[in-house]
Amino acid sequence: MENFSNTSASFKARLAGVSYLLGSLLSLFGQFVVLDKIVVYDNAAATAAKILENESLFRLGFVSSFMSVPFHFIWAALFYGLFKSVSRGLSLLAVFIMLAACAMWSMSAFFHLAPLSILKGSSQLSAFGPEQLQSLALIFLKLNAKAYDLGLIFFGLWCIVIGYLILKSTFIPRIIGTLEMVAGLGYLTLLWQPLVHYVYPYNLALAGPGEISLMLWLLIKGVKNNISTIEKQ
Repeated sequence: MENFSNTSASFKARLAGVSYLLGSLLSLFGQFVVLDKIVVYDNAAATAAKILENESLFRLGFVSSFMSVPFHFIWAALFYGLFKSVSRGLSLLAVFIMLAACAMWSMSAFFHLAPLSILKGSSQLSAFGPEQLQSLALIFLKLNAKAYDLGLIFFGLWCIVIGYLILKSTFIPRIIGTLEMVAGLGYLTLLWQPLVHYVYPYNLALAGPGEISLMLWLLIKGVKNNISTIEKQ
């Protein structure tokens, strides 16, 4: 039974690492790689032209962004299972924070898709001229960016809570917890947009060491104690 508990905890940790990796890669591809290639934020006409010229890529970006959401929720649920023995209340708080982030990212994904419907000539928008439709499409893409940033703010709070739980735990190195909290503080700078103008992209670069080290630890090392042992401590 003890061996089963060890295996179960190790499996959960590695599954959390896989979900963490896949969710991050899908989000980065859809929100940054695809949109950076297509969107010209100060030129609605150029953006509209690129969307229509790269329709398949644009749709793939939406699918990638949207599919990142369930992976985020899966790893949040798995993290709850791993850390509830440290603090059930804080672990549950982390789940609710991630749910808020997932809600923002789901909204962001639909804002991503809206411009294509607008530019493809929906009958409900026939009263608008081409320039107005192009401007409306760009507005939705800007809303996409705002909703995504709101999701990152909630994710920053999640990183801080998880970082604290790591510091209080016995199965992940404390330095990773510290780095994860620093990552969270970097994301929280998005709360104050005038500040972001001066600290971007260094604020998001702060996330790298914490997120990568946690992801690699989960994938490679797993956890060094079983859950039942932790609960007894």
